[in-house]
Amino acid sequence: MEQRVEAVRPAEQGERLRDLLRPSRIPLLIGASGADVRQHHRPRPCLGGRGKRGQKDQALGRSRGGFSTKIHLKTDFDGHPIAFDLTGGEKGDAPHFPILLGLGPDIDPRAAVADKGYASKANRQAARQRGIAPVIPHKANEKNKPAFFAKALYRGRARIEQAVGKFKRFKRIALRCEKTKRNFASFVALTAAFILVKSVHRT
Repeated sequence: MEQRVEAVRPAEQGERLRDLLRPSRIPLLIGASGADVRQHHRPRPCLGGRGKRGQKDQALGRSRGGFSTKIHLKTDFDGHPIAFDLTGGEKGDAPHFPILLGLGPDIDPRAAVADKGYASKANRQAARQRGIAPVIPHKANEKNKPAFFAKALYRGRARIEQAVGKFKRFKRIALRCEKTKRNFASFVALTAAFILVKSVHRT
């Protein structure tokens, strides 16, 4: 089909066959067709084309589990989603703790429960500066560990794991079917809304 079109177009433009069909008082433009960019004297991108769009800033990264996205989730003590943030799968948990403290409603809780992935002196200090008691277990190699740890309060962290499991029931969340971070974040927010609605309307 390309060869036929290329063979017909020069004759059409050179012999001005369009003059026989065009009405009067309508100017005729002779030149390369706008739809066929190959007749231009220098290469250019296709119509509607943009710059190269890679995976940068799309919350995608390679970790031990493969090419994935990490959802940093913040819930209340009942396991209801409050806020979240997305990073690549290779990002650590501990550096993201201060960001999670600032997400969501402008209300500081009495305690922040997190697993050992968020254990660091900087994170505990960041929580205390906001009047929040950090309930984060200490690592085995940490020095000067306090003798008391709120184990009864820390058991509530299981509700966070249960909330994450509810998110993974949705195929588009578990498999990261969306390429861009914005689209994936929209589906995560929509899933959080479904979980909240279901927690209110149980019948």
